[in-house]
Amino acid sequence: MNDMAHDIGATFAYGAVGIALMAIGYLVVEVTTPGRLGHQIWTEGNKGAALLLGEKLLGVGAIVTTAIVTSDNDLSDGLVDTAVYGAIGIVLMVVAFYFLDLITPGKLGATLVNGETIHPAGWVVAAADVAVAAIVAGAVS
Repeated sequence: MNDMAHDIGATFAYGAVGIALMAIGYLVVEVTTPGRLGHQIWTEGNKGAALLLGEKLLGVGAIVTTAIVTSDNDLSDGLVDTAVYGAIGIVLMVVAFYFLDLITPGKLGATLVNGETIHPAGWVVAAADVAVAAIVAGAVS
C-alpha cells in the first residue's frame, strides 16, 4: 500500500510539472504571435493559431514523457530532470521559431495567425517544433 501511495503522489507531481511546462508553452505561443491566443482559437476559430498551440503542446508533452520514463528512481531528481529538459525543449523551440522568422519574409507570427486557413508556413513551424522535441527527447534518453 505504501508503494501505491508513493506512485500516486509521483503521478500528481509529474503531472503538475508537465502541466506547468505546457502552460509555459502556451505563453510562448501567446508572446510569439500577435493578438490574444485564446480569443483567436476559441472565439474566432483560427486554425493557424490552433495548429501552433497544438503542436507546441504535443512537443512539450513528448519531452516530458521521455524525461519521466528515463528519470532516476529518486522522485525529486526525476522531477528536476523533467523540468529542466522540458524548459530546454521550450527554449530550443523558441530559437527554431525565431530562426525561421529570420530567414522567411514578413513576420512569421503574424503570417501564421492571419487568415481563415492554415498558412503553409504553419506546417513548417509545426514540423520544426516536433523535430526539436524529438531531438530533446532523444537527448534525454
